[in-house]
Amino acid sequence: MSIIEKKNELNEKNKIDKKIFSALFFSIFASVTGVGVVVPLLPIYAHDLGASGLYIGMIFGSFSLSRTFFLPYFGRLSDKKGRKSYILAGLFAYFIISIGFIFSKNVESLIIIRFIQGIASAMIMPVVQAYVGDITPKGREGFVMGLFNMAMFAGLSIGPLLGGIINDHFSLQYTFVCMGFLSLTGFFLSLYLLPPTRLENAAFKRPSPPAWGKLINDKMIAGLFFFRFGYTAGIGIIWGFLPVLAGVELGLSASSIGFLVMLGVFASGSLQMPMGLLADRINRTWMVITGGLIIVVAMASFKWATGFNHLVIVNLVFGFGGGIAMPALMAITIQKGKKSGAMGSVMALLTVGHSFGMFVGSTLAGLMMDFFELRHAFALGSVIMAVCTGLFIICTFTPKGTGSVE
Repeated sequence: MSIIEKKNELNEKNKIDKKIFSALFFSIFASVTGVGVVVPLLPIYAHDLGASGLYIGMIFGSFSLSRTFFLPYFGRLSDKKGRKSYILAGLFAYFIISIGFIFSKNVESLIIIRFIQGIASAMIMPVVQAYVGDITPKGREGFVMGLFNMAMFAGLSIGPLLGGIINDHFSLQYTFVCMGFLSLTGFFLSLYLLPPTRLENAAFKRPSPPAWGKLINDKMIAGLFFFRFGYTAGIGIIWGFLPVLAGVELGLSASSIGFLVMLGVFASGSLQMPMGLLADRINRTWMVITGGLIIVVAMASFKWATGFNHLVIVNLVFGFGGGIAMPALMAITIQKGKKSGAMGSVMALLTVGHSFGMFVGSTLAGLMMDFFELRHAFALGSVIMAVCTGLFIICTFTPKGTGSVE
C-alpha cells in the first residue's frame, strides 16, 4: 500500500458520519431546548400552588429518581438491540408529557409527571451519547463530545430565556406547548435521518457487554461517576432554588431568572468546542480537576449573592468550571466505553450519577430551605462538589491495572 493510500485510509478512519451526527445533534438540541423552556419556571409555578421547599425538591427529585432506576436498563438494552428505537420512544414520550403539564393543576400531579418524564429521559440522553461514542474516531473524543455537548448546552441556555419571555408575554401554559412542539421536532428528525436499527446494528457489530460488576468495579468509571454526581448536585440546587432566591428574596422578574439560568449554561456551552480540542492534546484528568475546583468556589459564592449583578458573575464562574471539565470527562468516558465494549452501559452509569446528583442536590436543598436557610443550600453544594472532586482524584490516581475493565 502506497503512502497516499495509507493517508487516505487514515483520513477515512478519522471521519465521523455527518448524517448520523447531525441527526443526533439537532434532535437533542430540539428536545433539550423544549425541556429548558419549562423546567426553570416549575419552582415558581409550584410555589404559587403552595408547595414547600421539600415539595419543590421532590418535583425535581422525582425526575432524577425514576431516571436513575431506568438508566441502566435502557443503556444495556441499547447495547444489545440498537439505539434508534429507544431515542424515538423517549422523544415521543416527551411530547405526550408536555400535554400532561398543560392539564396539571396541583403539586402532586407535577411530581407524577416529572417521574414519568424521568423514565423518558432514560431512553434519550445516555443512548444518544452512546450513539455519538459509537461514531467517534479514536483520538478525537474530546472534540466530538465538545461539539455534541454544544447542542445540549445551547438548548439548555436558550430554553430558560425563551421560557421566561413566553411566560412574561403570554402564560406558563404556552411554555408547555413550546416544549411539546420542540420534542416532536426532535422525534421526526431522528425518525427520518437516523438509519434503521437493522442497518445500525450491522454497521457497529456491538459485542455482548460485560457484567455490571466489572463495570462498577472499574476505578476510572467510579471516579467519573463521582464527579458527574457532584457536578449535577450543584446544577440541581441551582435549577431548583436559584429561581426562588432570585424571584422571592431578590424580587427579580421571570425574564431575569431565565437569563440567569441561561447564563451559566451558555458560559459552559461556549467552552465545549475549544476545551474539547484542548482535551485531545493535553492531560484530560487535570482538566476535570481544574474545572471541579472552579465549581467548588462558584457554588460557595451563591451564599453571599446580593443582587442581579452578583448572580451574573457567580453563574458565569460556575459555567466556566463545567465548560472546562465536561468535554474532558466525556472524552475519558468514550474511551472507557469502547474499551469495555459497553458504550451504552457506561454512558448509562454516568447518567445515573447525573440523575442521582440532581435528586440528592435538589432534595437536600429543599430540606435546607425548610429547616435552616435557603442560601445554606448553595454552600452544601460546594461541599458536595469538593468531596466528589477529591474522590475523582483518588480513583484516577489509583495504580494502573487496579479494577480496570479489559
